[in-house]
Amino acid sequence: MPKGYWVSAYRTISDAEKLAAYNELAALAVKAGGGRTLVRGGRVAARDAGIAERTVLVEFDSFEQAVATYESAAYREALAALSDGVERDFRIVEGID
Repeated sequence: MPKGYWVSAYRTISDAEKLAAYNELAALAVKAGGGRTLVRGGRVAARDAGIAERTVLVEFDSFEQAVATYESAAYREALAALSDGVERDFRIVEGID
């Protein structure tokens, strides 16, 4: 069964406090959902129209697990804390194997 991934590229971070609150709550939701954070921040070499701001990659055992974690009450709480603190491109994608 192909794995599922959360891929998040932050365009702007306008409220670092909201992002910090989100990070704490999101980490709990990801752990509860069986996810593993592979990338969170760090160095970026953006190319083409790439965004050099913060990037996050979270791996789940399946696409369905990734979607279910996003839709969980715990992650909704994290999103409420984040509110309008960032602008980001967030996707849930299926791996190839």
